[in-house]
Order: sequence, then structure tokens, then C-alpha cells
Amino acid sequence: MVTVRRQTPVEATAHDWHPWLEQLSARVAVRDRDALERACARAEQCERAGEAAGARWPYGKGCLAIGLEMADVLADLGADAEALPAAVLYRAVREGQLSLPDVEKEFGSAVALLIEGVLRMAAIGTALNPTRKAVLGQQDGQLDNIRKMLLAMVDDVRVALVKLAERTVIIRAVKESEPERQQKVAREIFDIYAPLAHRLGVGQLKWELEDLSFRYLQPGAYKKIAKLLDEKRLDREQYIDQVIEDLRGHLERNGIKGAQVYGRAKHIYSIWRKMQKKHLDFGEVYDVRAVRVLVDEVRDCYAALGIAHSLWKHVPKEFDDYIASPKENGYQSLHTAVVGPERKMLEVQIRTFDMHEEAELGVCAHWRYKEGSKSGRKSNAYEQRIAWLRQVLEWHEELGDNANTMINELQHGLISDRVYVFTPEGHVVDLEAGATPVDFAYHIHTEVGHRCRGAKVNGRIVPLNYALNTGEQVEILTAKEGGPSRDWLTPSLGYVATSSARARIQQWYKRQDRDVHIAQGRSILEREMSRLALDRIDLDALAPQLNLKSGPDVLAALGAGDLRPGHVVNQAQALSQDHQQHELEFVPARPRASESGDITIQGVGNLLTHMAACCKPVPGDQVMGFITVGRGVTVHRADCHNLLAMQGEEPNRVIEVSWGEADRIFYPVDIFLRAWDRQGLLRDVIAVLANEKVNVTAVHTESHTEDNTATMLLTLEIGSLGGLGKVLAKMDQLKGVLEVRRYKQ
Repeated sequence: MVTVRRQTPVEATAHDWHPWLEQLSARVAVRDRDALERACARAEQCERAGEAAGARWPYGKGCLAIGLEMADVLADLGADAEALPAAVLYRAVREGQLSLPDVEKEFGSAVALLIEGVLRMAAIGTALNPTRKAVLGQQDGQLDNIRKMLLAMVDDVRVALVKLAERTVIIRAVKESEPERQQKVAREIFDIYAPLAHRLGVGQLKWELEDLSFRYLQPGAYKKIAKLLDEKRLDREQYIDQVIEDLRGHLERNGIKGAQVYGRAKHIYSIWRKMQKKHLDFGEVYDVRAVRVLVDEVRDCYAALGIAHSLWKHVPKEFDDYIASPKENGYQSLHTAVVGPERKMLEVQIRTFDMHEEAELGVCAHWRYKEGSKSGRKSNAYEQRIAWLRQVLEWHEELGDNANTMINELQHGLISDRVYVFTPEGHVVDLEAGATPVDFAYHIHTEVGHRCRGAKVNGRIVPLNYALNTGEQVEILTAKEGGPSRDWLTPSLGYVATSSARARIQQWYKRQDRDVHIAQGRSILEREMSRLALDRIDLDALAPQLNLKSGPDVLAALGAGDLRPGHVVNQAQALSQDHQQHELEFVPARPRASESGDITIQGVGNLLTHMAACCKPVPGDQVMGFITVGRGVTVHRADCHNLLAMQGEEPNRVIEVSWGEADRIFYPVDIFLRAWDRQGLLRDVIAVLANEKVNVTAVHTESHTEDNTATMLLTLEIGSLGGLGKVLAKMDQLKGVLEVRRYKQ
């Protein structure tokens, strides 16, 4: 059974640490009492020297008092013979009363390294504070400090635990400080150290850090809930005592021996968070009244669950099996809510004694450093719990010295939600919320990610940008060879949600040779031209406009991701128009009707023109005119199949036309869109067009039940080819859109 805190260190006099040590020794096993005694004496000496020099201690406590409280916290976590002296001495080193070389000389290198690692962790508060004006990477040494902190935590988890103990003591000590300091300390703890305690599975510290920081960040909400809890405390305790007696009796009568049943402590922040998340009043929060059951075996957990459900009616949708599916930090337990005696909501938590120790102590329950040795047993749970730190370092190496990316990943790793999915073999994979099958594939292995071509979730084929959910089984379909798709790097398409996968894809493309980049660039450009229904582009003529030497250089830059296809197309169209106006002399012609647009007809004055309905040309398209009988000139795109047919039959009626310089006029353009069928699809498409101020003159939609897709044919009024490309790009970013292009009859 875990010893739950707790006592405050004895403070008979300002420097008398002996009663504290006796009290500590009576409560826990102190492995190296001599080292701890010497550390206390040394910290006392430093505190006296500081006071004699006129030092003013922050938070009103000297380095000895804070050190004893830190050691007290760590002792309850089962800290080893090196962590306790390090905790006692840490504040003296931080306040400049003791040097690290002196610590190493008097207490050994292991204690000195622990203190040094905790000192480095102070950099995290500055690096992760978004309100500070200083930007990481603009300060010499900041990036190095963060890297050292991460390395220290990966190499020795005790560094993180000593730091958590120190922050716990400090958040307790700010009770009498001014509000500004209270909020500053509370914000750092709430944003960084409470999530870190959760990651390491140290429930004892997580709840206390959350509650105390919540007290200063939301004082009104904290006091309100604390008052409501206090008002009903006596009634609630009597109620819980009766529930415990009934449940314990039924457990014994059903053969579950040695079970412990007791009331669970209420955490104010968790109550407030549940009220906010589920929009509940205080009286509707079921776990205000809660009991915990501890048993010997896993099978007894499920047996006890059955007994609880037979005694009281189970509340639907309020059951969580964290034994079969543990939380990301290794937490295991059964949670259920029932309608207890007097029809009051009651939460019941059921776990084994080992699970309870794991929940309270986290990595400390798997302490790998036995008597100062790193050769102790290696725990898989421990390794999983700090594996995310190693991942940050690996991603950083792949992305290069991008300080902001590294810090974003660190912060995201501390506070983000997670999803847990199964491999086909039944292994659990921990991913960031929003992760896709592509992220899953790269998590399994880099080569699996590169060769990923499809995915099955729970036996069903899903798109590669499908967002995975906890509990799903994922199978990756791979090719024998090949590489990733460049589309995976387009954020709007949603194929990749993790920086680790994105870094591996970028790294793969950087390794490709020029020929591959040219081939990929040609494919990208052809796809964009097809989407906009354009003719070929003279890349050699275009290259100087893009500060490149030749057409292959343009394709290579496209394939490597240095150029956007939309930019290339726009530059090509601008160049094409310039060449036409330079080579040909046109007589300006003002169209008589608005539908004719700003068309100039070679060698002709004012002449009625109108746009062909079959191909709907827009400015930027190559165009030709066809002389009709009684309707003037019909303007077609140069590649229009109707125009080509008429030219073969009556070539004398085909004349050259071009776009002139008249005021901007809008032209009808047909757009084809295919997407996964869903409610609100048409609404979202129209919303995009409305935001871009594009008028819609016709819409035809059709659903296809055989593959659950929908197609749309829209007629839009577009002012230019650049505007068309922008609208297509916006529509392509909508959820579920598979294809959007200019429709060519």
C-alpha cells in the first residue's frame, strides 16, 4: 500500500533538521543515512552563511528548509540514496551558497550530476513561455540549454523528479506571496510541470500541482468548488462510510479476501474540468462521491466490478477499462459510475495494489537505480514513459537546428492528447491526436512509411488522411519499393500530423537525385495544367523569369519543393500574353456587350463578340475567333474540339483574336469537383466561393452510393486565370475533396 502524504517537515527551530530526519527515518527506509545527515549539515551551514551575509531568501524560506521539504516529497516517492542528498543541497547550489565542484568533492559525482541536471531544467520555463519577448534561437546558449535538459532527463529520470519535488515545494510556499508571483509560478507549473508529472505517472504530485496552480490561476472557481465541497463534507463522509461498509461486506461474502475499500480524495481542478467539459452543475458531477477498491489480482478487479454493478445500477457511458487499455502514462484501473444508495451518483475505482502503486508513484514504482547503480532491473513501463523525450531529440536531428520546431514538439509532447491504436499483432502504438495511417507507418519503421500505399482500419480500407481513433486496429498496405508522395507534405491535405513523419518524408526527398526531381516536377506541372485545362508551357523561355537557367531547372525545383506549381503557371501565362502583344499588332476593339469581354480582333474595328459556351475561355487562355452568321465572332479556346472541327470544314471563318486591355470583366467557367459524400459538402463549397467573392451561376450535384462519393459541376464567374487557380486551391482544401479541376468538355 502506498503511503499518501502527509506530514510537513518538522521546524522546531530555524536550523534544527534532526527531528525531521528522525521523523523521516520512522516513515520510510533511508538507504544512506550518513550521506543524508552530511547533506543536511552542509545545507544548514550554507543557510547560516547566507544569513550572515544578509541574503534574502525567496518565498520566505531558506535553502535548508526548502531542501528538507524537497527530500520529504521524494522520500514518499521511494527515492534512492543519491536523490535525497541532491534534493537537500539543490537550493543551496541554486542560491550560490554552494558550488557544484564542492558537491562532487564531498558527496560524489552522481549527486553533483543530479543537481546540475535540475539546474539546466530551469531553462524550460523560459523556452516554453509564449508571453516572453525573447525568441528561442535569438539568445546564445538557449537552444543548447534545452538540449542539455532533454539529454539529462533521458539519461536519468531522477533529474525530472527532483525538479518536480522542487516545484511542489515552491507552489506550496507562494501562499503568502503577492498575487503576481503566485500566478507566475502557477502558470509555469500548470503548463509544464503538472503535465510532466502526468507523463511520468506520478499521480501524487500531479493532483497537488494541478490543484494548487488552479487555486492561483482561477481563484474564484477554486474557492467556489472548495466551499461547496466543505459545506457537504460531513454528509458526504457519512454517506461514503456506509457505502464502504456495504461494499466491503459483499466483497468478502463473494470470496474476494484482503480487499481494501476507502473513500477517494477529491481534486478540485478535476471537478472543475469535468463541470466545464460536460456542462454540469456541481450537484451533477458523479465523482464528488467516490470510493476506491484495491485487490490482489486482475481477475478480482472484474469480479469486484460485477459485485458493484449488482449492488447499484450502472450509469450508461460512464465506464472506462484502463486495465485492458492503459492510459499513455501506464495508468491502469477500472472506473465506473453507479446510482448508489439514496439515488446519489457514486464513482467506483477498482485496481490491484500494484496498479495503485503505479498510479501514485509512476516511474518511481519501477525505480531502475538501486543503491546508486544504473544496473538495476530495466522496466518496459519506465522506458515507454520517457521514450517521448528521446523522440524529440531524434526529430530535432532530422529537422536540423530549428529551435522553434524543437520547442513546439517538446511542449506538444508534454500537453497533447494521445491516441492508442493496435498493430495487426496486437501491440499498442502511442500517437499524437490527429495522427493518420501515414504517421502510424512511419512510427513502425521509416521504410514502412516510405512504401505505404494504403491502410486498413478494423479490416476496412480507409484514406491515408483518415484520423485514427483510440482502440482501432491499423494495417499498412505497402509496395515492394518506392517512396512517399509529395502530397503528404501539403498541410491542407491532412496526410501527416506528426513532425517525425514529416521530417522523414522531407529527408527522403532531399536524398533524391536530379533526374528523379525532374520527373516529379514534370508530373506536378502536368497535373496542375490539367487541373486548369491549360496548353503546354515553354519552360526554357520561362526559366529566366524564375531566376533559373533552363527548363529542366524549373522542373527540378518543382520536384524538390522549391517552387509552387501555381506560381509557375501564373508566370507562364503572364509571359505568354507579353509575347502575343509584342509580336502582333491589333486594332483595339471595345466589345459591344458585357459578355464579350475585353477581346481584340486582328484587323477589325468594332465587331460583336461573345464567349463560346462549349469551352468558356477566360483571360490567360489561348483563344481564336469563329465568324458566325448574324452573331458576330464567337471566341473559343484554341484547343476547343468544336473550334478544331469547324476550322477543318470552314478555315476561312477562323480569325485570330486576343485579350485586350479593357476593364476587368468576369467570364463563365465550369468546375468539376469530386468528394466523399457527406452532409454540408455543398454548403462548405458555397461558403468558400462566397469568401472569395465568386458568383455561382449554376450548380449540378449527384451522389454515387456505390462508392459513397458525390460529384458537382459548377459554373462560376471568374475574372482571370490566377483567380481561377486560387479558387481551385481553396476548394481543394475542403474536407473530403478528392478532385477539383476546370471542366473541359
